[in-house]
Amino acid sequence: MASRYRSDVQGLRAVAVLVVIAAHAGVPFLPGGFVGVDVFFVVSGFLISGLLFREMRRGETVSLTAFWSRRARRILPAATLVTALTVLASVAWMSLIDAREVVVDAVWATLFAANVRFADQGDYFFAQDGPPSPMQHYWSLAVEEQFYVVWPVLLVVCALAVRLVTRSDERRLPERTLAVVLVALTAASFAWSVAGTAGDSGSAYYSTLGRAWELGAGALAALAAPRLRKRMPALAVPLLGAGGLLAVGLACVLYSSATAFPGWAALLPVLGTVALLLAGIRPGPRHDPVRALLTWRPVRVLGDWSYSLYLWHWPALILAEEWALRPLTGAERALVLLVVLSLAALTFRFVETPFRQGLPPRLLVAPRPLLLYPLSLAVVAASCVGGWQWIEARTGQGDVPAIAVADPAGADSTVALVRASVNAARDRMAVPSELDPNLLTLRDSVADVGACDYEEDVQELCLRGDPDGERTVVVTGDSHARAWIPAVERIAVENGWRAYYLVKPQCPAAHVPVAPLNERRVFTECTGFQDWVVDQVEALQPDLTIVSSSPPVNGVWIDGELAATIERVAPVLEEGYDELFDELHAASERVLLIKDVPKSGIDPGECLTTGTPSLGDCMFQPVERAEILGDVAVKSALLADAEVVDPTPWLCYQGECPVVIGGTLSYRDTDHLTTEYSELLAGSLGRATGMTD
Repeated sequence: MASRYRSDVQGLRAVAVLVVIAAHAGVPFLPGGFVGVDVFFVVSGFLISGLLFREMRRGETVSLTAFWSRRARRILPAATLVTALTVLASVAWMSLIDAREVVVDAVWATLFAANVRFADQGDYFFAQDGPPSPMQHYWSLAVEEQFYVVWPVLLVVCALAVRLVTRSDERRLPERTLAVVLVALTAASFAWSVAGTAGDSGSAYYSTLGRAWELGAGALAALAAPRLRKRMPALAVPLLGAGGLLAVGLACVLYSSATAFPGWAALLPVLGTVALLLAGIRPGPRHDPVRALLTWRPVRVLGDWSYSLYLWHWPALILAEEWALRPLTGAERALVLLVVLSLAALTFRFVETPFRQGLPPRLLVAPRPLLLYPLSLAVVAASCVGGWQWIEARTGQGDVPAIAVADPAGADSTVALVRASVNAARDRMAVPSELDPNLLTLRDSVADVGACDYEEDVQELCLRGDPDGERTVVVTGDSHARAWIPAVERIAVENGWRAYYLVKPQCPAAHVPVAPLNERRVFTECTGFQDWVVDQVEALQPDLTIVSSSPPVNGVWIDGELAATIERVAPVLEEGYDELFDELHAASERVLLIKDVPKSGIDPGECLTTGTPSLGDCMFQPVERAEILGDVAVKSALLADAEVVDPTPWLCYQGECPVVIGGTLSYRDTDHLTTEYSELLAGSLGRATGMTD
């Protein structure tokens, strides 16, 4: 039954953590190894709920304090150790801008809210657009602990409600009522997961509401285990075990980062884990290969270490790459994992085991284990405060002035400052001490879209600029168009233009079918937005429509296939721009394309906050692919008699682009202007577009 020691469950934990580590380490034949986390959820729901059910079946009152004390001893010591050391290693090896984010992530992780943090940031676990946080794997721990704050309370309330309704003093487990409640809650959570995955798989991945059904499935298995143990035929044991292991294995092999997950796809590993758990509730035939595997001593030992293995493996892999300043080879990853294995063994022996067994006794006699949480907060807070102070001290050191030109006045002042900045970078000048925006907040330099955030599929107009203006300008495109809002808004306010910013991130202006970032589906929301934009332009009849857009991030859909090569994308992209410019010309007095800004191959924030770089270390030459596809838009615009403004001279000189122009950071990442530099370009853009009086 669920209450007895299950050596096969320890083996199942080992399988779960090994496939997770294999997937994160890039083992090619296990791309879906991330489902090991789902296995952990089911196992946790089975074991923890089984413990609570056992207490209630004996007629005991569930002690919430004792329950949470056990959780504290089990979870907090190892998690606190790994969190504190991860913060210190991040500060030492990562760029300051990334290390600062890790400090913040550590705070969220310690508050058991890491899943909320990463969902709010839109950080999909499989995202490839930037370095992941070494704290990102704490999302699953947050989901579990949020569940276990609510679940035992709900169990107690359910028992009390039954006693009140039946007017009975019986304290035993109300199994039928609890089964109905569990089935209802599990089904509701699963429905939430399916709906959330279909709408926003990034947020759904981290959602406690969308993951609770997996723990609920384990709880249902624990509730049914005593009855099934008496009725299950012995021959069913190996069949359940083999089927369950096959289901989990198929998910590991067939799933990948492109799989919409959790949703329907999570059923396979979840039901497989339930089958494995039920296969172990009674003895089976003497020769059961699945049980033999799961109870094999080396596998059980790895199961004992599974929690520490999970905690250590992710930061070790991420920070090793940061230390090496390049992706790790297969041999190097294997070496890192050997170190992780050693760390896990030591953590289990000297941290997990003593605390779980109640040592030192003066501290850990219940209910005092709850003191572990404030102590954990104190330890992590100390590491975070120390790391933060170190980061602040390293930022803006020295007294290096901003780059300047002798005579900044005139129409070519921006170009002159760019040239001076390129020359300063060529001369290996140190980074100016005072930069705008501050380096540590660089990634927050995102243009304000006002009340209409079209990323959220809003379909309404928000008037900006000068509400009393006699002329109207519409800006449309993706996040690159959004980056021009500060410049256009300043021009519009100062020169009497009514302005509308119809911009949607990841949705190019060209009428082409694309995929959302990190998803392999048609971005239907983008297609709908493109059509809506044309309708609004036709209704507004603006004096000027400005188009700005990057090439499709994930390529374009061609005959049901997502194509990304220049040779396949360029013709489709040209057709999409031809259609766009024809439609805009019919509704606008003037149509103007701002050519896409040059793209960097390195992140300026990381470059400027790693080691002691000069300006020359971070100056870049434009990425060729982006340049070629950017010229496709220019060609289409010119053929359609649209005007073209090329911002390259405001950003680059002689094929080289500085990331610091004067005292301003020009890019917040590899291809988006900062709001501060965009606003500085208002004068140049106003003259180039004819918007300035």
